[in-house]
Amino acid sequence: MKYLIALMSSIRQELKEYGLSPRKRLGQHFLVDRNILDKVIRTAGVHKEDVVLEVGPGLGEMTLALAQKAGKVIAVEIDSKLVEILRKKMSDLPNVKIIFGNILRVDFGSLFRLAGKPLKVVANLPYQISTPLLFRFIESRKFFSSLTLMLQREVVERMISPPGVKGYGALSIFIQMVSHPSIQFFIKPSAFFPPPKVESAVVQIVWRDDLMVKAEDEDWFKKVVKASFSHRRKTLINSLKHSGLSLPPLPEKKMEAIGIDPQRRPETLSLNEFVHLSEVLMDNGR
Repeated sequence: MKYLIALMSSIRQELKEYGLSPRKRLGQHFLVDRNILDKVIRTAGVHKEDVVLEVGPGLGEMTLALAQKAGKVIAVEIDSKLVEILRKKMSDLPNVKIIFGNILRVDFGSLFRLAGKPLKVVANLPYQISTPLLFRFIESRKFFSSLTLMLQREVVERMISPPGVKGYGALSIFIQMVSHPSIQFFIKPSAFFPPPKVESAVVQIVWRDDLMVKAEDEDWFKKVVKASFSHRRKTLINSLKHSGLSLPPLPEKKMEAIGIDPQRRPETLSLNEFVHLSEVLMDNGR
C-alpha cells in the first residue's frame, strides 16, 4: 500500500511539474502499480521481434517498459501536451515512435506498413472509447497479431458472455466470431490515479484460425446481428422486421426451417445460430 501511495505521489508531482491534471473528458486514469504494469507485459508475451502498438501512453511508464522488451513501440496519444512530454522522455530511445492522433481515426494500415508486420496491441484503453475501438480492432484485425487490453470489467464480461446472460449482445458475438477472448486478471481501482469508479480487467484476444463467417459475408452477418438487437425487448422476428433490414419473403418460415423459433429473444441465440440465421436471410440482403 505504501508503494502505491508513493507512486501516486510521484505521478501527481510529475503532472504538477508539467502543469497538468488528469482530463476526465479523455478518460485519463494513469496506471501507478508497477507490478500490474509488468504483469500486463508478461501476459502479452512481448519479445524483441514484436512491434507493439500502445494506445494512450499517458506519461509513458508502460511505454518505457515496453521499449525494453519489444523491437519497436508505436504509441498513439491524443493529448498534445502529453505528446510533447513523451517525445522528450523517449528522445534517447530509437525504437519508440510517438504519434499525436485520435486512435479512432488512425489509419491502422499505415501503422502496419510502418511496422512491416502485424502489430501486437498492449494498452490501457480509455473507458470512453473502449467499445468503438474494439469494433475498429475487429474490422482491422489483419493488421494485428493479438490484443492485450485493460478495460472496465463490465465491457470485458460482455465480450466473453455466453447466450442468455444479460451482457450478451452484438459485442459478444462480433468478438467471439473472430477471436478467443480470455480474462487474464482483474485490477482494483486503487492501481490507477485518479482511481476510476469501477474495477478493470485485462483481456487477451487471440484471433481464431477457423473462420465462422466467410470474409465476403461478414458485412451481412454484422447487419443481421445488429438488426436482431436493435429492439432488445422485442422477439427476434419483430426486431428484424422493425430494423429496416431488407428481408426475404416469409422470413419466419426460413427461420423455422433451420430450427430457430421466430418468437425467441435475440439474446438466447448462440453464435452458430446467428451464423445460420444470416445465411438463410442472405439472398435478399446483399
